Amino acid sequence: MDKNTAVDSTIFYNSDLICFSHLRWKFVFQRPQHLLTRFSKLTRVFYFEEPVFGTERKLHIENYTSNIYVVTPHLPGQLSKAEIDEQLERMIDLLITQKNIERYCCWYYTPMALDFTGHLKPEMLIYDCMDELSAFKFAPTELLDNEKKLLERADIVFTGGYSLYYAKQHLHPNIHPFPSSIDKEHFGRARILKNEPEDQKNVPHPRFGFFGVLDERFDLDVVAAVAKQKPDWHFILVGPVVKIDPAILPRLDNIHYPGPKQYDELPQYLAGWDVAIIPFAINESTKYISPTKTPEYLSGGKPVISTPIRDVVSPYGDNDLVHIVSDATDFIRAGEIELDKKDRRSWLRRVDAFLASNSWDNTFEQMLMLIERTWKQINNKTTLKVKTYV
Repeated sequence: MDKNTAVDSTIFYNSDLICFSHLRWKFVFQRPQHLLTRFSKLTRVFYFEEPVFGTERKLHIENYTSNIYVVTPHLPGQLSKAEIDEQLERMIDLLITQKNIERYCCWYYTPMALDFTGHLKPEMLIYDCMDELSAFKFAPTELLDNEKKLLERADIVFTGGYSLYYAKQHLHPNIHPFPSSIDKEHFGRARILKNEPEDQKNVPHPRFGFFGVLDERFDLDVVAAVAKQKPDWHFILVGPVVKIDPAILPRLDNIHYPGPKQYDELPQYLAGWDVAIIPFAINESTKYISPTKTPEYLSGGKPVISTPIRDVVSPYGDNDLVHIVSDATDFIRAGEIELDKKDRRSWLRRVDAFLASNSWDNTFEQMLMLIERTWKQINNKTTLKVKTYV
């Protein structure tokens, strides 16, 4: 969204936005940050994270950027679930009082937040279902019951991809699919950047790169198998290790782990890769995912090899924009094809044409339009009171 572009809003004319998320704002810059940063052009956004457990009880509020407040509850350890929910409910009320929040909408990324927000009376309840959280490792057993309650209360629901939409479309009358979008300018820099990060510049070519979270969704076996069979190929796996024991990561001379990086650093890493990869396992935790990195890699002008994740197969594989592989043999064959190519100009033209209308700006504007329409229906309004922000 161009900062000089006027944006019209009705619901956010007087209403703040309180978001409840299972993801830390400063962890990995992804869907919540992309969308809520844009909503902050309209109103104040309060991003309420999961609690940090330690020795003290406090509510930390950081004015992260203009109109975005990252709210982190700190609680003593050893509290029962009921005590945690009671404390979080009080902290929500404290936030509302301290920040003079009079009217507000609630935006949920995690159904578990219902356990301490049931008393709230938002102008509107929005559920952005970006993942099937119940399929993730260590998911709470009550998550599905909470999601059912959330779907009953929600005024509008978004899903993070088409697979997730098809699985849940019958559960709500006002549900809309919004697959991963891209910041084309940001990742497009990878096509022209020349300076190598210090921890990558000495890695030999050819390089196969990945950025994202290394967790139970990542297929360690296929990467290890390819790395063993192709010792001259080097794998650069950028990102934090979460929910899995780092000891199980394959340790070979041609597999490199630079660790987590800031969002602004990612194009610099991407620029130095020969091929970008999406080596996700095919299991319950990946059944409905729509990897943001697919269009991000393509924006950077890099060929992509992916395992058959449904939201990558369609539309990217179906349009012959990425290689879809099922095992190490397929992976090696696709890698050899890409490394042998001398000219990718025709492919890049098709990539750019496909991605032309794909952006977080467009996603935000379409979501806002649907939210406004829903707000009008809820209030049975025939005319809209509009406030313009810059």
